[in-house]
Amino acid sequence: MTNSIEIEPFVKECSGSVLVPGSKSISNRALILSALSGGETTLKGILRSEDVNLMIEALVLLGVKVKETENETTVKVQGCRGNLPVKTGKIFVGNAGTIARFLTALLAVQENGSYELDGTDAMRARPMGELLTFLKANGAAFDFKENQGCFPFMMQTNGLKGGIRKIDATQSSQVLSAILMIAPFLESKLNLSFEGGTVSVPFINITLSLMKAFSGCKEFNSALAPSSVKVSFQAYREDDFVYEVEPDATASSYFLTLPLVVGGGCFLKGIYKEMLQGDSAYLDILRTIGTDIEEKDDGILVKSSTPPLGGEFNFNDISDTFLSLAAISPLLSSPLTISGIAHTRKQETDRVSAMAIELRRLGQTVEENEDSLRITPDLNKLKSRAGEGLKIETYKDHRFAMSFGILGSYDLFENGCSWMEIKDPNCCAKTYPSFFKQLTELRLNSDG
Repeated sequence: MTNSIEIEPFVKECSGSVLVPGSKSISNRALILSALSGGETTLKGILRSEDVNLMIEALVLLGVKVKETENETTVKVQGCRGNLPVKTGKIFVGNAGTIARFLTALLAVQENGSYELDGTDAMRARPMGELLTFLKANGAAFDFKENQGCFPFMMQTNGLKGGIRKIDATQSSQVLSAILMIAPFLESKLNLSFEGGTVSVPFINITLSLMKAFSGCKEFNSALAPSSVKVSFQAYREDDFVYEVEPDATASSYFLTLPLVVGGGCFLKGIYKEMLQGDSAYLDILRTIGTDIEEKDDGILVKSSTPPLGGEFNFNDISDTFLSLAAISPLLSSPLTISGIAHTRKQETDRVSAMAIELRRLGQTVEENEDSLRITPDLNKLKSRAGEGLKIETYKDHRFAMSFGILGSYDLFENGCSWMEIKDPNCCAKTYPSFFKQLTELRLNSDG
């Protein structure tokens, strides 16, 4: 296993295309909804990464039949209407918030279930208490082995028979998605309130859109308000069904940013301004700071020929993409302020503090607040630090490795020599195992 990787800069402007893998967010939601359905669901374009493979392994462990096909990105899931065949087991969720929350909610609806769940050290520190408090109030029982409200824990389940319909979603919208997907087990007309609001609202819309597709009925209704969400339907579909997973809009953000760093253009297949995934709104920010965006029938072409600007941007709804912009901030021609990111302190790592640390390592002036970063670019200091050699810590966080991989593609000394080393590049296996391979291929094709 490679402990680090040196990023080779582009010596010519970018010229090529990239097909990013399927969306992690959609893939793991679709797997849960397939199990909640009654027929066989064929999932096309599914992401094959550590997070998604862990979800598949967990479902198989719980008795759900998942068939592999000749095409690695297509799987067939035989639904069990949410009644998992296996009522006991030990489940490892890794450091995947989608598995931790979605699967725990599915387990909670089981009759006479007994499950032991654990994750990585980082997962043990991520917010779970809000979801578990809701599930406990509605009938599940938990025995925490270490810290209250955190992994690892034992859970005893006998269906959700309580009447509590309020949940704290201020730290993560995934808790809402987890409860929404099991809505038919609570009541046919669910009104779930979350006083104080939530973050990453577009991900709730993804959940509601998938639920409608998997319900297969015209009677499905939903309404999302700032502090409540309503859904009305009886059950998920019984027929065999094919669902196509969109390419990952968050993963595309790295290659969408690349032309700002190396010039030229990059075509992203299957990526559009309007997608199910809210992270496609990152395109609006790129346009503001200097990217030309052209939408074609089969994707998006991004071009850049001028130095990128800074600006002030709120990333609350698209927080997974804030690192993509922050990492290239040393190349911007004016200061950059990124806000709406307090909740990312409790993701794979404290992304706000970690980004501040790495940018300061690059010689940049960074003002860190609870909910924001203000970065004053200094290219001369970057060159000075790079002359001594730079190693980027990734904190076991895939998004750090990929974001700084794009910055490292800049030909800082105009000699084609590598000036940045990224530690633990294999952390990208979580969501994008082929990232550095595709970046290298794009560089070689651009170089001719």
